[in-house]
Amino acid sequence: MTTKKNSPVQAVQPYLFFDGRCEEAIEFYRSALGAEVTMLMRFKDSPDPQMHPAGAENKVMHASLRIGDTTVMASDGRCEEKLSFQGFSLSVTVPNEAEADRLFSLLGEGGQVQMPLTKTFFSPRFGMVADRFRVMDDHCWC
Repeated sequence: MTTKKNSPVQAVQPYLFFDGRCEEAIEFYRSALGAEVTMLMRFKDSPDPQMHPAGAENKVMHASLRIGDTTVMASDGRCEEKLSFQGFSLSVTVPNEAEADRLFSLLGEGGQVQMPLTKTFFSPRFGMVADRFRVMDDHCWC
């Protein structure tokens, strides 16, 4: 990875908090996007027992997923089941229209299409869908 000379930043990685549904989200992204889990630690595995909420021993404290060339980090956070993702979206770029159609359909299962996948002036396929976790407010394009 190349960084600009003046920037101390090597990478910016999204960190998503699923408030108790992280394992379900990981499995969904494995199946829909081919995500690879490169690290997963449960609260019970933390060397600091003060780190986990009561009753959340088996929940995900930290996970790292590889999706294409991107690393996405994930956690169950405080496990308060107050799932709320606002103020950002993630874009999924695919090599062709068929793959855009396939992924858009998969990500939309249990979610909500916000803009149907269609041809635009900047892409042969572009659409917006919030997945079932309302986190992948995806801009799917090729």
